[in-house]
Amino acid sequence: MTITYLKRGKSEADRAEDDAKVRETVEATLRDIADRGDAAVRDLSQKFDGYARPSFLLTASEIEAAMSRVSTRDMEDIRFAQTQIRRFAEAQRASMTDIEVETLPGVFLGHRNIPVQSVGCYVPGGKFPMVASAHMSVLTAQVAGVPRIVAAAPPVKGEPHPAIVAAMQLGGAHEIYVLGGMQAVGAMALGTETLKPVDMLVGPGNAYVAEAKRQLYGRVGIDLFAGPTETMVIADDTVDAELCATDLLGQAEHGYNSPAVLLTTSRKLAEATLLEVDRLLTILPTAATASVSWRDYGEVIVCDTHDEMLAVANDIASEHVQVMTDRDDWYLENMHSYGALFLGPRTNVANGDKVIGTNHTLPTKKAGRYTGGLWVGKFLKTHSYQRITTDAAAAMIGEYGSRLCLLEGFVGHAEQCNIRVRRYGGRNVGYGTAAE
Repeated sequence: MTITYLKRGKSEADRAEDDAKVRETVEATLRDIADRGDAAVRDLSQKFDGYARPSFLLTASEIEAAMSRVSTRDMEDIRFAQTQIRRFAEAQRASMTDIEVETLPGVFLGHRNIPVQSVGCYVPGGKFPMVASAHMSVLTAQVAGVPRIVAAAPPVKGEPHPAIVAAMQLGGAHEIYVLGGMQAVGAMALGTETLKPVDMLVGPGNAYVAEAKRQLYGRVGIDLFAGPTETMVIADDTVDAELCATDLLGQAEHGYNSPAVLLTTSRKLAEATLLEVDRLLTILPTAATASVSWRDYGEVIVCDTHDEMLAVANDIASEHVQVMTDRDDWYLENMHSYGALFLGPRTNVANGDKVIGTNHTLPTKKAGRYTGGLWVGKFLKTHSYQRITTDAAAAMIGEYGSRLCLLEGFVGHAEQCNIRVRRYGGRNVGYGTAAE
């Protein structure tokens, strides 16, 4: 078994040091918002975005004005994308059914899928206005039936971004705030004098937004840790270097710390891709960003076999995994840790990011080992219930419950069962003793 790194990114120690700096900044920021509320939010917005106003909540007339600035073509494209995303989300919602089953005569067990009552949807917009993130969070929450959907995005060039506002409004947002970064996430979760806190936070963001969500988890629910974009290309000699390099840089341009990994069984392809990345960086308009990500976080790994590539891919657990091999379905069947798969050369990560219909808010930093991405089910809580409808069932289950509670030493628990055995079974069970 031979695994060769032709290029490595930053070490785990260096990445951990970066994470520690982010963590300290976020802790101080959230503490400030908790202590000073709206005043802190306003100061932070002025500091990071150069933007402050009496209220960050957009009025109906401001929403209408922003939407009027979106071109007809752009509006048509937004509606098309939302149609695809809604179609898939509705199919996912239909797969989740309430159930009730009679497990014993007179004993009924069931569960109901109940929407979270309020969510805060963060839409990034600092370096790039992430219009699609509004579809992925706001619209999906609307399909799930969430009754209060709060959406926030930073100002772009000193004002609300028209297309983001349009996507939020069309997706079903009830409140739209022009607020970015840690201050938006903190305000939605902690609440301020003018913003009622939400029950759950969703949406991608930079390292600071992801860390804020991590620190706020428990006080509110979160979808997942969706930090800086990650991409992996798994390829063999069925594809060429131009395709691989294009797909790597297409995600590396997100930010300065976006890992991009090529995993291949072809050393020839690996070496050609390294050269092609260098060539594309001379013509890519976003090269100033993409080149830093590639320099610090890009990796090229050559394996001897597909089994080795599978093992490495599952260990890295990348957010996006583009598979272009002679056995794409084999990877679909055998990969278990990732955000989303993009199978074959005809599709690509950008399709998933913007329009094809699957959700683009996906797990990063190896979180794909234990969770999938944002989907309609994340906005639903599955709550169980039980019902006993006959005296005989109440007495029979109570007898078992009584003995099992006392097995663990819980006398008060046992008496909850015993009183039912006495009342519905007509049995004289001594206080604190096991029903026989």
